Amino acid sequence: MYREMRKVYNMPNRKAINTVLLLLVLLQLAIMSCKKLLEIDPPITSSSAENVYSSNATAAAVLTGVYADMSSTGMTLDPSDILLTVAAGLSADELIVFNQNDITLMAYYNNSLLPVNSSWSRIYNFIFVANSAIEGLYESTTLTPEVKKQLIGEAKFIRAFSYFYLTNLYGDVPLAVTTNYKVNAVLPRTPQKIVYEQIISDLKEAKEMLSNNYVSPGTLSITEERVRPTKWAAAALLARVYLYNRDYLKAESEATNVISNVELYNITDVALKDVFLKNSREAIWQLQPTGGGAQTNSKEGQVFVPLEGQPFSVPVYLNTYLVSSFEAGDQRKDGWVNSIAVGGETYYYNYKYKIGLVDRSEPTEYSMVLRLAEQYLIRAEARARQGNISGAATDLDVIRRRAGLEGTTATTQAAMLAAVEHERQVELFAEWGHRWLDLKRTNRADDVLSPIKQSNWQLTDQLYPIPQVDINRNPALVGHQNPGYP
Repeated sequence: MYREMRKVYNMPNRKAINTVLLLLVLLQLAIMSCKKLLEIDPPITSSSAENVYSSNATAAAVLTGVYADMSSTGMTLDPSDILLTVAAGLSADELIVFNQNDITLMAYYNNSLLPVNSSWSRIYNFIFVANSAIEGLYESTTLTPEVKKQLIGEAKFIRAFSYFYLTNLYGDVPLAVTTNYKVNAVLPRTPQKIVYEQIISDLKEAKEMLSNNYVSPGTLSITEERVRPTKWAAAALLARVYLYNRDYLKAESEATNVISNVELYNITDVALKDVFLKNSREAIWQLQPTGGGAQTNSKEGQVFVPLEGQPFSVPVYLNTYLVSSFEAGDQRKDGWVNSIAVGGETYYYNYKYKIGLVDRSEPTEYSMVLRLAEQYLIRAEARARQGNISGAATDLDVIRRRAGLEGTTATTQAAMLAAVEHERQVELFAEWGHRWLDLKRTNRADDVLSPIKQSNWQLTDQLYPIPQVDINRNPALVGHQNPGYP
């Protein structure tokens, strides 16, 4: 999609092009059967960009299209549409490839990805739509002010979310914040520090603009569906971003804001088996499955849960390094890990989602993007790094006790940070690349992965290669590939 987008940038009529792209989004939405998420008017047939942002419903549909795309395809990387969670899990120590003849997946597992096989197109497509929406929404004079405010907040949240993953996977990346094709066609790589500044700015603005409650698209009527970002989603992602940037006081503050909202969020009354159900009390932001048949189920369920007696129906299984990391008595291993026997061997798979590639008329599970457990773990780490060991232990024990474990025994800063790392490993496994990003941000990737990957691992593997197709098209990227790649 990014290749098509880059071609678009080189065409003369940017306004008309933006309109066409948005209308394609709306047309896609009109043919989907996910009615709860897509309560919108019939598809637009006019070619006027102003018409897209002339009503609350059609304006909301632009952002709904992004959520629908994220849900139906996942945030994918490779030209073969490898789910980000799968790619990152293979790059770290979470997943293994069942069919080792799958060259694409093995490239991630062996940390041997090449620039010609690398792609960030899906993520940049989300950014393009967000940029176009921000421009169109600010120019609109006909939307209800509160709806307009909410939608701008959603667009800025999407842009921040997308750039968070881009910069953590690829390092310095082109920072496109407009739809100006002349500018975007020759953008150089922007230092990660500046990318993070944009992410923080977007999230702070989104936090101020987004609703306190979960709302229906275009109406702002309160709903139980947790599928559109709220100010709490912005705060949750901001807490993560501050943690990654070592601003621990602010990370603790933002996490506390979310944790304190007990009217919406709770861990102690959410059983492990119920965490990933739709509208779970732990969910801060979820993606609702779209379409019909098997597409009614979460993307994670389709990718991780094998059909009965059909081990080849899923591409990856859990790495034994992860499975062996659970403590004795950890109920997460019993509830979130399942197994299948193949030729005398036992293969373990991610069972956080129970419904795989089967037809369901109504989804019972939504894809979890942001959840409360991460906020406790963010605050535990932030407190530990500030020397508040007892406060960190209190947060860590909330997670541990739900898993049926005793409280942590860590009493020093080093021991507490190691305990937090372990808890993140077994709590957040196979969710949006947490483990891969954690190992990198804490400078632990080489220590952990070099004994496991051995000759397949080198320090420069911590960043994915800049896609060769984009280097070929953009002269500003020539000669600026990540170290370790041709």
